[in-house]
Amino acid sequence: MKIRFLGTGTSTGIPQIGCKCPVCQSVDKRDRRLRCSVAITEGEHQILIDCTPDFRQQALTLPFQKIDGILFTHEHYDHTGGIDDLRPYSRFGAVDLYMEERMEDAVKKRLPYCFAEKKYGGIPNIRIQRIDSRHSFLIGEREVIPIRLLHYKLPILGFRIGNFAYLTDVKSIPETEFEKLRELDTLVISSLRKTEHISHLTLTESLQIINIIGPANAYLTHFSHEMGLHADLMEELPTGVYPAYDGLEINL
Repeated sequence: MKIRFLGTGTSTGIPQIGCKCPVCQSVDKRDRRLRCSVAITEGEHQILIDCTPDFRQQALTLPFQKIDGILFTHEHYDHTGGIDDLRPYSRFGAVDLYMEERMEDAVKKRLPYCFAEKKYGGIPNIRIQRIDSRHSFLIGEREVIPIRLLHYKLPILGFRIGNFAYLTDVKSIPETEFEKLRELDTLVISSLRKTEHISHLTLTESLQIINIIGPANAYLTHFSHEMGLHADLMEELPTGVYPAYDGLEINL
């Protein structure tokens, strides 16, 4: 199983429009971050987590093949804004979108033409598969375990596939969910910046959760430009914790 980071930035991306800070002006390609998403591939099978407004640009870096399913963490635009760009994948049949009921309602309101009784040509062929945090499910032969997370007060989802888990936009994790995160080889967890934020983990808070879960390796993602330069962050992190960057691939 291979994990490719398609985007590792927060909702504004990096560089942020109009910003002249050292991170946004950096020439290090690792400091250029699209909105947050990963692709999980295993042979000819491919699963995505989230479909960002940058999906078209991200997809051009991937082999063009069937998407077996897209797992959605929550309905915010920086995680769903690329759904319309799934149109080319219609040649493989319907793309299954896995999401909670609350998010299904939001997506149908945002993209009503995709769900109209009489559809016109050229729209993405998508099919919603409703999930909830209490039950695992299969995509092909792969079991997916949803993890309940809180994005401030908004209940969202993370996902575990095998010994890999992806948790983004986290502010807190209910105690009952840590049982699902035992014995991980690789944990990906969001870490917005070093100062407090109402709905996102700080770097210190992310490291505390990593210590509780105890994965063999952990990767930080969903950075704002306030986190600082990638090269500096690499020197600050403890052993076994790494800053992810766009295009990074890890093999599990």
